[in-house]
Amino acid sequence: MSVQDEKAAVSDGIILSDAAASKVKALLEQEGREDLALRVAVQPGGCSGLRYQLFFDERSLDGDVVKDFDGVKVVTDRMSAPYLGGASIDFVDTIEKQGFTIDNPNATGSCACGDSFS
Repeated sequence: MSVQDEKAAVSDGIILSDAAASKVKALLEQEGREDLALRVAVQPGGCSGLRYQLFFDERSLDGDVVKDFDGVKVVTDRMSAPYLGGASIDFVDTIEKQGFTIDNPNATGSCACGDSFS
């Protein structure tokens, strides 16, 4: 893959780490449903103006951007997609922290709690 191809791939939607994909698969297996996708959205709110939302969704909305990561479907609505281009989602499981983290190159600022961005 050339540097130019790599830059295009990074800016072309969300990147889901292997750890995050494994965690999502495990959660979906617990739910016992194969029709759900991980929906990642950006909504107004939080200290910095915008807040991430991650949830399982069975809906397919007009204009959705869909990516597959080893069998895990990640869906972003068309309004959120520009805010999430190149963002990487990981799952951290340490003594200090457990949960999904989002590293977003489009965020120009964030609040101290890390839940919102601008």
